[in-house]
Amino acid sequence: MKFELKAKDSQSKARAGKITTDHGVIETPIFMPVGTVASVKGVHQRELKNDINPDIILGNTYHLYLRPQTPILEKAGGLHKFMNWDRNILTDSGGYQVYSLSSNRKIKEEGVKFKSHIDGSYHVFTPENVMEIQRSIGADIIMAFDECTPYPCDYNYAKRSMHMTHRWLDRCIAHLDKTPLKYDYGQAFFPIVQGSTYKDLRMQSAEYIANAGAVANAIGGLSVGEPAEEMYAMTDVVCSILPEDKPRYLMGVGTPINILENIALGVDMFDCVMPTRNARNGMLFTAHGTINIKNKKWEDDFSPIDEMGITFVDTEYSKAYLRHLFTVNELLGKQIATIHNLGFYLWLVREARKHILAGDFREWKDKMVKQMDKRL
Repeated sequence: MKFELKAKDSQSKARAGKITTDHGVIETPIFMPVGTVASVKGVHQRELKNDINPDIILGNTYHLYLRPQTPILEKAGGLHKFMNWDRNILTDSGGYQVYSLSSNRKIKEEGVKFKSHIDGSYHVFTPENVMEIQRSIGADIIMAFDECTPYPCDYNYAKRSMHMTHRWLDRCIAHLDKTPLKYDYGQAFFPIVQGSTYKDLRMQSAEYIANAGAVANAIGGLSVGEPAEEMYAMTDVVCSILPEDKPRYLMGVGTPINILENIALGVDMFDCVMPTRNARNGMLFTAHGTINIKNKKWEDDFSPIDEMGITFVDTEYSKAYLRHLFTVNELLGKQIATIHNLGFYLWLVREARKHILAGDFREWKDKMVKQMDKRL
């Protein structure tokens, strides 16, 4: 994997860059749609490619390990071939899923024993076997196995957990070195900064992660319920330590406003279930604020879903029609809203990139944050 820094904003820490892997170019800043189980929920790969047009999507190690299971993925020739996606894929390591299963898992130094949410069967994830699973899945970017701490989190717990994440990182790296690639393209490995919302821990972790010398670095354990101000403060601290010549990936973030504010702090990559999950509940993100399409006020509003027309659904359907689909619980409503939201997120990061290159990002960002912070 190669990373080139193309431009830096003079009024903030925002950067525009270019990542190149064996599956193509990723222009940063980028948002990665979440394709948990080898599918971005409710969206055909054709729509994903032609209408939403992301350079990279995300798959989930925990879910893919349980279903369809790695032997099936290997037989298919890896996740790209299995789901017919010829662009980049990133897999997260399952650390976050294990965190969210709090009542069904035990964390020890060796790894994590957890109960499948599907059939209650027991499984163990260790830094070593998670590297092997990600080799089998075959994503272009694979993540270190870490522990994601909850919020709020006791200082001593956060500290113990962070040190364990660092020891796990060392085990991941040692095992990856011994584990050959399964397919005919490379895999880039990203370690993850932890430390909850404690500045001294975040600094320690960022230094440890930077010293690992990986091709890029990730920031985990944020967007787990902490106030936005704390998220920004921790991101700022970490970005000031992580090397400037490598991409920075903020995991699981967030709202359109969160994304712009974190781009301004020096983050290059994002993923979040929010555009898809909120879409399925009738919440649409737009450049002028959020719309709850279920509200009665849209019942006889025959204007396009979004005048900006970023994707085909925006001008092909009216607000009244989309509201009707939600009212009668028609699946098409959720699909339309999902395509709209993902299209908007990709438009937002690409627009941010344009403004970084043009040198007026800060001004544009401040205007957009104000505009988007409204309920329509």
